[in-house]
Amino acid sequence: MSAVLDARTPATGAATVLDARDLTAYRGARAVAHAGTLPLREGETLAILGPNGAGKSSLVLALASLLPATGDLSYRGAPIDPPRYRRHISVVFQKPLLLDRSVRDNAALGLAIRGVGRDERRHRADQELSRLGVGHLAARPAIALSGGEAQRVSIARALAVDPDIVFLDEPFSALDAPTRETLIADLARVLRGRGVTTVLVTHDRDEALSLADRIGVVIGGELRQLDDAETVFGMPNDPEVAAFVGVENVLPARVVSVTDEITTLRIAELVVSVTETPPSGDDFPLLCVRPDDIVISVGPIPAEQTSARNVFPARIVKVEPIGRRMRLVLDAGFPLIAHVTRQSARELDLTADRQIVASFKATVPHLLPRHRRA
Repeated sequence: MSAVLDARTPATGAATVLDARDLTAYRGARAVAHAGTLPLREGETLAILGPNGAGKSSLVLALASLLPATGDLSYRGAPIDPPRYRRHISVVFQKPLLLDRSVRDNAALGLAIRGVGRDERRHRADQELSRLGVGHLAARPAIALSGGEAQRVSIARALAVDPDIVFLDEPFSALDAPTRETLIADLARVLRGRGVTTVLVTHDRDEALSLADRIGVVIGGELRQLDDAETVFGMPNDPEVAAFVGVENVLPARVVSVTDEITTLRIAELVVSVTETPPSGDDFPLLCVRPDDIVISVGPIPAEQTSARNVFPARIVKVEPIGRRMRLVLDAGFPLIAHVTRQSARELDLTADRQIVASFKATVPHLLPRHRRA
């Protein structure tokens, strides 16, 4: 018992439910994913984010003791005993994997396996189905469900057993966009209401931002960064993480000077001011700026109308639609990517070859070492 009480995460005071140290997941004899340190806190939703084929699903299946792994894995402060541990977790896969039985029977399946009585099974299954918006389908055959409905039933089945941890392995990837958005919103509400500890595998940044308290980024089979969403998306650990989380502007720079307040850099022939200190001993860092942090104007900006220290005339090279926004490829003496709303693009008449002004504040950029450090 004392081991459980002592397993605390100092930053939040929340208990560490699951803790992985130097964990390597294997498929056959091949090592496919590794995490040096990965604590999972009580009640949080942790998104494991990464490109397709990065090893994120393998890492999470190892956390669920469903793949062979080496390293240390502890549950509530003690080394896991897989059969007992699996009774405290649930897993939802990409495909719902429902039986050819009623929706209610599928939602109650885990409870039946655990020996829960029929009336209690029915009550708990119906409760979770209702929470996920499919209670009215309880008597329907599972084979008659749409893809979104089937996945809601799969998630209800996972939650009905009242798990300590629920693992979601890309549960939205096979769904169309409107169905996915609605299910994500409903799942976020359910997870907040239940307070269940959750690990979500996804390659979609918006899914991670919608659901997660913290985000771990897996690239090339390695957990590269684990932090709150604001830090991961605003201060990525290395250029590959930066590129994946959407920091498209990763620019080679040279340090000109450093004071207590401002670092002055040269990018191509232009001078850039940032408030961040360069990586120790690195006179040639990489400057990272998110496209959303670049402000576009169509005329000169009076000094009294902006607090941005970095203001550059630029030419629009290309305008591309990306979802609800427009992506501008700029030539500012160095390549620069900016995002604007479709409405702003129309109102400002942002078209190829248009001369504009691009600006960003000194507080915006993040500086990385030129080479990733082991």
